[in-house]
Amino acid sequence: MSESKYLTDPAVAASSGVSRRRFVQSTGALGLGAGVAGFPHIVAAQGANSGGSTKVLKVGLVGCGGRGTGAASQALLADPNVELWAMADAFEPQIKKSLANLSRKFSDRIKVAPARQFAGLDGYQKLMDSGVDVVLLTAPPGFRPKHLEAAVNAGKHIFAEKPMAVDMAGVKSVLASAKLAQSKGISIQHGYCWRFAPAVREAYKRVLDGELGRVISVYGNFLVSPPKPMKPDSSRKPEWSDVEWQVRNWMGFEWLSGGPLIEQAVHSIDKMAWAMGDVAPIAAVASGGRSQRQDSGNTYDHYNIAYEYPNGTICHIAQRQYTKTHSEVVDRVFCEKGRMVGPGRPMFYDAAGKAIWRYRGQNENMYQVSHNELFAAIRAGKIINTGEYMANSTALGLLGREAAHTGKRLTWKALMESDDDLAPDSLKWGDSHKVPGVPIPGRG
Repeated sequence: MSESKYLTDPAVAASSGVSRRRFVQSTGALGLGAGVAGFPHIVAAQGANSGGSTKVLKVGLVGCGGRGTGAASQALLADPNVELWAMADAFEPQIKKSLANLSRKFSDRIKVAPARQFAGLDGYQKLMDSGVDVVLLTAPPGFRPKHLEAAVNAGKHIFAEKPMAVDMAGVKSVLASAKLAQSKGISIQHGYCWRFAPAVREAYKRVLDGELGRVISVYGNFLVSPPKPMKPDSSRKPEWSDVEWQVRNWMGFEWLSGGPLIEQAVHSIDKMAWAMGDVAPIAAVASGGRSQRQDSGNTYDHYNIAYEYPNGTICHIAQRQYTKTHSEVVDRVFCEKGRMVGPGRPMFYDAAGKAIWRYRGQNENMYQVSHNELFAAIRAGKIINTGEYMANSTALGLLGREAAHTGKRLTWKALMESDDDLAPDSLKWGDSHKVPGVPIPGRG
């Protein structure tokens, strides 16, 4: 792993009385540059494969679900000289469905010949060899480290959806790929979409500039209904292997999704990290479990986490996927002189509760901004490499998840020393793969 402030023991800063602001400055940036306020780190490329300012850039999509189809649309809107060249997904019908949707809007720039439609778990590698310049990695996150490694080895610029991994073995793989990408002049753009929303960027910049004083606590929540309930076991066909069944129901299995905290609520965790200047926490204590969820998968449906930061700051994250209950996705950043409440159009309130600021500028589609900045950098012969930052925000989620699963106070240092691996990378379509049961704290 490369040096970053995430790999600096935060307990040293806490015990020395160093302020959070000075700690951020003394330990360096985490791939965010001016992005201490959320902007991606852009540096001059060394041998970046920009191909000239007007070259047609061929895009390959890996993972053709709803998010992948959206990412392909945003890539095509980001640059007029972009073509969708190849597609890969575990399931051929998903490729056809996505292709039909995209063709209705971008008929003249969809160049995905049948020979470049790759179905199966190995389709991503065939896509890398198909002549693409940029790849969009939007398959289930359990595959992300392997897909990212293949893209970097193949010399492709990359958009990678969040999260970056589902376990620490994956996080460390991503860190290695990000380091190699830097040396090869390859861009890696991230999918933590809120860091691209103009209103949210401005709000966090003001927070980090100290407009409300020091951050003293954060409470972020992601309380929603289940996005896609797992299908009952009775719907499993006899010819489907364990791997095929689990991939068809990937949100229900930790080795594929990371669980709802990692796959979905990691957005809230990332914004907590943003408010804290992307400094590593000291430890986390958490609880969680399955309440409404009764399927045969092995993921929880709720978590509550307390992250311990330097100088005694405690930040809280609450996640749940329940039906017929209160829903809310809100971030509250409490500071010495007031608080910030977001996302969307964040508001600042003073200590008395009076609204004192809101974003008045033009808001843009945050997903689109992400792709606009990636393709603009490629055209300019510059690189965006946010792989290390993405890996660390993913690891923050893993810290909370594993604290809940074990019932123990888990330190950041212990997490960084872990090589936890939820599934072998060598799994094939027809393989048997028995997953562990639902974690029970105190019994692991």
